[in-house]
Amino acid sequence: MAIVEKVIDASPQQVFDVLADGWTYSDWVVGTAHVRDVDEAWPRAGSQLHHRAGPWPFSLQDASTVLVCEPPHRLVLRAGLWPAGEAIVAFTLEPVGEGATRVRIGEDFAAGPLRWIRNKINDLVLHLRNRETLDRLSDIATRQKGTP
Repeated sequence: MAIVEKVIDASPQQVFDVLADGWTYSDWVVGTAHVRDVDEAWPRAGSQLHHRAGPWPFSLQDASTVLVCEPPHRLVLRAGLWPAGEAIVAFTLEPVGEGATRVRIGEDFAAGPLRWIRNKINDLVLHLRNRETLDRLSDIATRQKGTP
C-alpha cells in the first residue's frame, strides 16, 4: 500500500469536514473529473459518491463506497474505476500540536487489471498523485478554517 502524509494547518474536524462533503471531491481528488451524485447519508458506511474520472470524452463513470467512517479520525473508501478496477483508499487524521493535523492517505488496488500491474513506475505515479491530492485537500481545509 502506498502511503503519503502531510501536516495540514487545520484541526482534524476541519479536515474531516472536507472529506465529509462529497460534492467537493472533484476539487481535490486528482483524477476525479466530476461528482454526479452523493448519497444523502455520505459519509456513513455503505453510502456512495457517484463520480466520473479521467479526461473527457474518455472519462469513466463509477462510484466510491464508504467502508469505514470514524469522524474525525478515519475514512476508508472503496473507489471504483471499472473496467480498470477499484482501490481501497484510507484517510487517517491525527492531531499535531495546536490546530494542525497529520493526514495520511493509503491507497492500494483491490480488484481488476490495475491490481496485477504493480511496478515502480505505477507506485511513483500513485505517490505523486496522492501528494497532489493532499496538497489540494490542505488548500480547501485551510481556506475553510477561517469560516464560522
